[in-house]
Amino acid sequence: MYDGRVVVVDHPMVQHKLSILRDARTSSMQFRELVRELAMFEAYEATRDLPLEDAVVQTPLATAWCKTISGKKLAIVPILRAGLGMVDGVLQLIPAARVGHLGMYRDESTHKPVPYYAKLPEDIASRAVLVVDPMLATGGSAISAVRYLREQGVSGTLKVMVIVAAPQGIEALLAADDDLVIYTCSVDDGLNDDAYIVPGLGDAGDRIFGTK
Repeated sequence: MYDGRVVVVDHPMVQHKLSILRDARTSSMQFRELVRELAMFEAYEATRDLPLEDAVVQTPLATAWCKTISGKKLAIVPILRAGLGMVDGVLQLIPAARVGHLGMYRDESTHKPVPYYAKLPEDIASRAVLVVDPMLATGGSAISAVRYLREQGVSGTLKVMVIVAAPQGIEALLAADDDLVIYTCSVDDGLNDDAYIVPGLGDAGDRIFGTK
């Protein structure tokens, strides 16, 4: 399905944590921690294909022939504001990554993204990029983010990490760019009349930051 361009992270611990994340009774503090943990799990999968090179390490006992990561450096680009909740989880795995920010909010009448802020590392075009946002609903925000990154010179395979995705958003995003891969913990049933993911987990930004 989706020609291998969608990776569902179905590890038992991921699915267990996702069930708690969905629960309306989960507090903002626990919700934030779960989003961070799930982002780290997804980052393991999203970085599985990073190239390696040989390295020689002197242990306390002997010389060891090891592997280290080579190639492009990484950048994490959250879509504000909910995407901020995933950044620390990815940084825990890749502390040397640079972080850019793309600010967008959803017009509640048109359901379309409205950009309002952009700040990226100066060398973004030379980095491998992970775009992070907990929700992929209509795909509008992710498509805008991907197009902006391409305009800034980002080439090669873009990786978009979300926690839950609707089929409509997946199809729209894949159609918008031929060289990207989506990582998600779940492909949900679809969208309701207000373009929210069902069953989803509510408004991720509100639940992360305790707002309504």
